[in-house]
Amino acid sequence: MSEPPIPVRTRRPPPAYRRVAVERVAWIGPRLVRVTFSGPSLVGLTVEQPAASVRLLVPSAGTAGLVMPAWNGNEFLLPDGRRPLIRTFTPRRAGPERLDLEIVVHDAATPSVSAWAQRAQPGDEAAISGTGRGYEVDAAAPAFLLAGDESAIPAISDLLEVLPSSTPVTVHIEVAHPDGRVPLPDHPASAVTWHDLEPGLPPGDAFVAAVRAADVDASTRVWVAGEAAAVQRVRRYLFEERALPRDTAWVRGYWKHGRAGDGETAT
Repeated sequence: MSEPPIPVRTRRPPPAYRRVAVERVAWIGPRLVRVTFSGPSLVGLTVEQPAASVRLLVPSAGTAGLVMPAWNGNEFLLPDGRRPLIRTFTPRRAGPERLDLEIVVHDAATPSVSAWAQRAQPGDEAAISGTGRGYEVDAAAPAFLLAGDESAIPAISDLLEVLPSSTPVTVHIEVAHPDGRVPLPDHPASAVTWHDLEPGLPPGDAFVAAVRAADVDASTRVWVAGEAAAVQRVRRYLFEERALPRDTAWVRGYWKHGRAGDGETAT
């Protein structure tokens, strides 16, 4: 008697992609570039919470222009079966027909969204899907702790713009190189510390150490994002070692060291 077929697990498809074009490119620093996208398809795209997310689709290597992928119940695939170049980013500014994304750039030996962003020109095609849920701010919290690596800078910037101006905000950001430091939005009660990752240490080591050394209790609201393995270490520290309530902390892996597109926020 033959075994019954194993059911194929399917996921709910993400929001449909909206075709857009690059309007302008502005370098915020040597390692961070702001790409402004525009197009009538962006009408109706709303960002209701800070540190939200959108998916950015860019042309894949070997394709003539932007090829739209199809959802197979589990992932997007191009007509030839390859995975498209898709990464997730924090929307920084959203208007009726415009959207700003800030993309960390790095040396990439393989095709990546980072490589695309470094050579992007006005008129280049792309597509946007979203938005994903962001961070729900507890306006009554007595203090906030924000921490992450360079991939978290756009989201941390988002949060600094909306957190209550009189509430203390402690910020720790790890950069792979000193030139990764960029101006952040001013928050009257914030204290920002930049951490240089020492050569030879795994990504996230510096911001993990900063979180462990921070003054955190059950009343502090914690937001942490960055490399997945480092974020897992933070999760174990907060929830297992410190036994803090899980609803006091938002902890997310944004990318995974060693995967294609290393250093980019993953889908």
